[in-house]
Amino acid sequence: MSRIVTFTTDFGLQDHYVGTMKGVVLNINPEASLVDISHSVQAFDVLDGALTITQAYRYFPSETIHMVVVDPGVGTARRPILVTTEKHMFIAPDNGVLSLVYERESRLSVRHISAEHYFLQPVSPTFHGRDVFARVAGYLSKGVEAAKFGEEITDFVRFAAPRPKAVNERTMRAVVLKVDKFGNIVTNITPQDAPALFQSTPPAFKIMLGSHEVSDLKAAYAQGAPGQVFAILGSMGYLEIAANRASAADILGAKKGLEVGLIFEGAGVAAQPGS
Repeated sequence: MSRIVTFTTDFGLQDHYVGTMKGVVLNINPEASLVDISHSVQAFDVLDGALTITQAYRYFPSETIHMVVVDPGVGTARRPILVTTEKHMFIAPDNGVLSLVYERESRLSVRHISAEHYFLQPVSPTFHGRDVFARVAGYLSKGVEAAKFGEEITDFVRFAAPRPKAVNERTMRAVVLKVDKFGNIVTNITPQDAPALFQSTPPAFKIMLGSHEVSDLKAAYAQGAPGQVFAILGSMGYLEIAANRASAADILGAKKGLEVGLIFEGAGVAAQPGS
């Protein structure tokens, strides 16, 4: 049986870790198709891992198996889990790294992976990616049923991603979720949070990042002048602060976690009910 197994980790590519996990999967199922989503998740950053897998998984075929190994609690009492949705399967530590998948999927089953006879023995307390997760992925890719790996649980760990908050009818407080490889500053503001900003003719606005102010909105990166900093709706579905052929993060000195203010000149346009 040939199934796709994807890999999302914070391991990087300079060490043997990723290649070793792939070897474990292929040793069980040489017909498996292996795909790297990313190995550049910020180290130990569960939210960054959650954002990465949630952006990618739904573009894969049904029955794809997604390994998500961002695991600062490896070797502790945190559980390995297997999550089954209508179309996809996920193998991950139970630390909230699948929280945004849980938000998207209305029907899912979460199992505590406890069937140790599937594990590579002895299990290293520092490399469950190899000894637990890759082994389970290998057997799943051969068609072993999810129920064979452990019982269903309902007390799995999940967290809510930070959401923008309305300060008043003109102002919204948000945060930088991440800075991508190009230096684009990804905020947590979506068109649902501030629909007025994404109208064909938005009202005058300014976005505050520290002492810096951004008041231009573009539809494409190349619409900005070289080095110009502007706002744009990125492919992740979030408002970004970007620069044409330059790093907006370097220009503005912005990092993950920086507070972002969105201020409209007009009244009553900043926030939606329940924000």
